[in-house]
Amino acid sequence: MRYLASDYGKYKKYGGNFFSIIFLTQAFWAIFQYRFANYCYNLKIPVLKPILLMGCLIWQKSIEIITGISIPYSVKIGSQFYIGHFGGIIINANAEIGNNCNISQGVTIGVSGRGDNRGVPNIGDNVYIGANAVVAGKIQVGDNCVIAANSLVTKTVEPNTTVMGVPANKVNSNTSEGYI
Repeated sequence: MRYLASDYGKYKKYGGNFFSIIFLTQAFWAIFQYRFANYCYNLKIPVLKPILLMGCLIWQKSIEIITGISIPYSVKIGSQFYIGHFGGIIINANAEIGNNCNISQGVTIGVSGRGDNRGVPNIGDNVYIGANAVVAGKIQVGDNCVIAANSLVTKTVEPNTTVMGVPANKVNSNTSEGYI
């Protein structure tokens, strides 16, 4: 649950206050639900775990319906995770997202590819993913990257780069500093 405190701290850093973050920020509700469900998923108590996970699945579906954000409990997300706006966010259950990442509305992090290339992304630390971007396939997104809005990323992104377009291509070596 220490990650939840770091998530809250990031929302506070962006200008939120306790009331607005807890009661009015739908993206934080989704993160809160994910952190609790992920904690239950990682429990080592065999009898209690399935019962808690059943409740977490119902809670997740409720949050998904209310906010339009789907974060399954098996996703691996580092600390200081921030969702800029709610709605249309889908993260595959096997995805991995590093520390200090920001994603915007409409982002999909999902499965794609064929044969040995079929899989889900592994996203590094300090990554910014712009609105309506799709990151799909068995790829790596390096640390300190920016994925521009409306981009389709299906190939590995080297650290410290900005990519954009469909398909996404490197446009410069600017990092995510200033975006996060």
